[in-house]
Amino acid sequence: MKPVLTLFFVLCFMAVSAQCCFDGVIRGSAGQTVFLGSLYGEKVTMVDSVRSDSTGYVRFRLEGRLPGMYRVKWSKDGYVDLIWNKEKEDVRFITDVRHPADSLLLLTSIENQIYRDYTRLDALNQERLQLLVPVIDYYPLKDSFYFSVTREMERIQKEQQQYVDSLTARYPASYAVRIAKIYQSPFLPSSMLRDDRLNYLKQHYFDKVDFTDTALMRSPVFANKAISYLALYSNNRLPQKQLEAEFIKAVTIMLGAASVSPDTYKFLLDYVVGGFDKYHFDEVITYIADNFQDPFSCEDQQRKTALQKKLETFKKIAVGKTAPELELADSKGKMFRLSALSSEYTLLIFWATQCPHCVSMMPRLKEIYDGQSPKRFEVMAVAVDTSRAEWTRTVKEQKMNWINVSDLKGFSGRAADDYNIYATPTMFLLDREKKILSKPISLREMEQSLRDYKLLR
Repeated sequence: MKPVLTLFFVLCFMAVSAQCCFDGVIRGSAGQTVFLGSLYGEKVTMVDSVRSDSTGYVRFRLEGRLPGMYRVKWSKDGYVDLIWNKEKEDVRFITDVRHPADSLLLLTSIENQIYRDYTRLDALNQERLQLLVPVIDYYPLKDSFYFSVTREMERIQKEQQQYVDSLTARYPASYAVRIAKIYQSPFLPSSMLRDDRLNYLKQHYFDKVDFTDTALMRSPVFANKAISYLALYSNNRLPQKQLEAEFIKAVTIMLGAASVSPDTYKFLLDYVVGGFDKYHFDEVITYIADNFQDPFSCEDQQRKTALQKKLETFKKIAVGKTAPELELADSKGKMFRLSALSSEYTLLIFWATQCPHCVSMMPRLKEIYDGQSPKRFEVMAVAVDTSRAEWTRTVKEQKMNWINVSDLKGFSGRAADDYNIYATPTMFLLDREKKILSKPISLREMEQSLRDYKLLR
């Protein structure tokens, strides 16, 4: 931006007598609708909207809103995240629709300048450390260059910690500084071997994390900290069962550390349950359901929290458990009850007409189903749909000649609720007694499950 133009915007802002506002110029957004969203972990809830004027100027009033991080958004990928912490602090900024983060210019707000400076420094230091650590691990010992690298590694860590300490002393109530303190990793002496560093981080990652600062849930910091911690246990060379065993260790330590605050504990419990459910880490989910409970839940079934109900449902649909009863109608109104199916095996599949992966796997499933000789397994396909016309049309087009049922309530139906269905396709292979044998998450895994029980060659 040219200096004269910048000065023009600054003078315009000074002319505005605002209290508790986000005042911004989003260059290139003239006449667009701009939204204000509040962050809660990784979730963003839109709370306001305005239309920018001919210069791209917008204003959002913040009176009565809680301190936290907010998102000013004008398109799917066009947004800036800003902190608001206290009454009478206006946040004035200039940015560009094409490169919002890189072009962001903060005209006022100590909070946001602290956050921006810290994140830039942290990113730079992390890049430096990633380059230095392999040298320490593999470079010959007792070499002058080696000692220079070890000193540099410790200097970077110490200087960043001193930087955060100085910010804490100057701005003890700063929301941005409290975020920075959560993000800080434990100091790692350069003399530590690689495996020792990893083990030390696993044991001490949360030593200085203030889980009682519940206002920070209105930012991504706790969610990002959880992801970074789980990454310490991740190894793509491990088979899934071993990887799940590692994640179970991580969850135990993380939730144990967070238990000092019921609110933050519940926040992280809900977050990791959702994440592991999304990626179908069923062993981890079952472990969490068996060992952790929503602290705000109640023994009265009618008053149990949604999270607690979800955890209890996970217990019921674990491998080895008897599948919950289903009683649903086909398109002609004929009722089918899962427990009444007499087949040796049943493949229960939850799918939706609007799910491309579901529809694309149907021809292969039909090929396997029709190729049985003798017939040993039945398919019960539960459509998580709301449109009868779409459902029946797809069944006819795909020639799905097995049991097709639906309550036409989408993800709000009892069947979806009883099986914790939040994504499709979701599958369960059952034996004659309807015990859950496996829970494949893809066509490939489904085929492997069928092979395991000699239902497919």
